[in-house]
Amino acid sequence: MILKNYLHKLSNLRTDKNRNRYPAYTSHRAPHKPFLLLSMMDLIAQGSITENFIEPSFELVETFNGYWNRIMPLGSKTSMAYPYPRLKTDGFWHLIPNPTFENQININFSSMTKLREVCAGARMDEELFQLLCNPETREQLRAALIETYFAPEIRTKVLEQGHLNYAAYRYSQKLLKVAEWKKDFGKATDESDWQKKIRDSGFRRTIVTLYRHRCALCGIRMLTPEGHTIVDAAHIKPWKDSFDDRPTNGMALCKLCHWSFDKGLMSVGKKYEVLVSKRILVEQNFPGHILTLTDRPIFTPEKESFWPAQDNLNWHLRNTFRR
Repeated sequence: MILKNYLHKLSNLRTDKNRNRYPAYTSHRAPHKPFLLLSMMDLIAQGSITENFIEPSFELVETFNGYWNRIMPLGSKTSMAYPYPRLKTDGFWHLIPNPTFENQININFSSMTKLREVCAGARMDEELFQLLCNPETREQLRAALIETYFAPEIRTKVLEQGHLNYAAYRYSQKLLKVAEWKKDFGKATDESDWQKKIRDSGFRRTIVTLYRHRCALCGIRMLTPEGHTIVDAAHIKPWKDSFDDRPTNGMALCKLCHWSFDKGLMSVGKKYEVLVSKRILVEQNFPGHILTLTDRPIFTPEKESFWPAQDNLNWHLRNTFRR
């Protein structure tokens, strides 16, 4: 009876309907609330959410953005600040204000910055949270969301995103076990596009988290409230040459340092110092702050076991770095 009640509630969310704004495959309805609920289900399945208190965390925002970018038209933008407070109108979602913001908790927000300022998080009905913690009932509730708010031709894609999120999480956990032999991370001869997506997503998650979204070479750390980070997860020895996704073959690098590293204009020395190629000064280049990084120690993960392996750094010095 309890499950039936929440299946009904999740199938009757109050959503904006607009034929001009939303595509036919979302039934011309705003998909924000379904994406947010699916994201929460994914984090509960991964063990990232263990208590009935849902913070507007970067991880939740990033998962929400993953659904949006996978399903919605290219170039369309949104914010999790839109559905997060509005779920309160559906009868199972209860916002928790930060101290002194009790009088503002019932307004809607246009940005994650304002949402986090006012709202500490949210709790759902305890009965619903327990249903979401049970794998069997969670999948029934997931199916209700997908079948209600997405047309048949897109449902498989929505379901796949959830599977990808979980598989990438499992792969990232495997990568953190650096004591395992390298052969466990070798390339499968019949690797599919799906397996590549899992690898790429899991590797990115691992590296960006270990470096706390900070560039290993220049130290810049920039996170937007909407869940975007300036850093990429970069292989030191490219995957095509190493088939190695372990953290010791990766660094978090900002866009500029990533490009410079791949082009051999920057590298890392034996003492984990930044190396800048003399070639950076050729022709009409204006390298700016990059020159000031020379010989500065790189930024590393907290645990030394996750630091870049010298074998991989030496490979980059021999094969990519321009002396």
